Amino acid sequence: MNRRLMIAASMAGLMAPMLARAAASDAGDAAVLAPITALDAALIALMKQGSKGENFKQRYDTLMPVIAKIYDLDMILSVSVGLIWSQIPAAQQATLKQVFAAYTVATYVSSFDSYNGQRFTEQKTVRVLGPRRIVATQLVPKTGKPVDLDYVMTQIGADWRITDVLFDGTISKVATQRSDFSGLVMPGDASKLIAALRKKVATLSGGAITVN
Repeated sequence: MNRRLMIAASMAGLMAPMLARAAASDAGDAAVLAPITALDAALIALMKQGSKGENFKQRYDTLMPVIAKIYDLDMILSVSVGLIWSQIPAAQQATLKQVFAAYTVATYVSSFDSYNGQRFTEQKTVRVLGPRRIVATQLVPKTGKPVDLDYVMTQIGADWRITDVLFDGTISKVATQRSDFSGLVMPGDASKLIAALRKKVATLSGGAITVN
C-alpha cells in the first residue's frame, strides 16, 4: 500500500467514530425537536380555527391532547408549587393537576385566537444544559418584532417533554408561576390555588370551560 492510500485509510479509521457520533447526535436532536414542531403546528392550526370563528371549547378540546402529550404538566406543577407540594393531600393534588392542565390549555387558546400570517421558526441546533435540552424558537408575526420562546426539554422515559418555557430567552414560566402561586398554597392546603385557577379558566374561556 502506497503512502497516500495508507493516509487515506488512517483518516477513514479516525473519521468513522466521529461520523457515528454525529449521526447519533442528529438523531437525538430530532427526537428533542419533534415535540416542538408538533406544538408549533398545533398552535398555527389553533389560530386559524379562531379566525374561522370556531368556539373556545372546540379549540380547547382540540389542543388539550396535544399539550398533555408534549408537556410534562405534573412536573411543571409540582416545581411551580415548590417544596410544599409534598405536603398537599393526595385528593387536592389530583384536583390541582386537573385544574392546572385546564388553565394551561385555556391560556394557550385565549392567547392564540386569530391568524394573520404568523409563523414559527426553530433553530435546528439543540443546546445542552446538563440532562436537559433547550430548543430556541421564535413566533414571527406578519409585521413587528418576533417573540423568542425557548423550550426546556426533559427526557421522561423514552420521550422528550417540555418542562419550562423561557420568554425572551430568559423569563422562566415556571419561576413566574412559583411566584404567583406562593401566596395561595399553605402546608396541607391548596384550596386557594385550586379556586384561583378555576376562576382563571372560567375567565379565559368566557365560562365555556368548567373544572370540577
